[in-house]
Amino acid sequence: MSFFTMCVLAAGIGMALGTLGTGIGQGLAVKSAVEGVSRNPGASGKILTTMMIGLAMIESLAIYALVVCLIILFANPYKDIALKLAETVAK
Repeated sequence: MSFFTMCVLAAGIGMALGTLGTGIGQGLAVKSAVEGVSRNPGASGKILTTMMIGLAMIESLAIYALVVCLIILFANPYKDIALKLAETVAK
């Protein structure tokens, strides 16, 4: 298995796990906000504001996962070391 193949697999698995967690978190946040508004419609402004701030924080985790995956794919600092090691092992 080549180094680039392992990087692609790592990036794919990392992005999948990162978005899985954030998707579940956003779903639970919206569910709780809708329940809160249905119980107390007068507090909908405060609930909406708090929910939007929370969703922004949750979404930042997905963006961090994307950045890490892009670094793994395109700016991997260990690429040269791994290629030299692969050449040494192949000999």
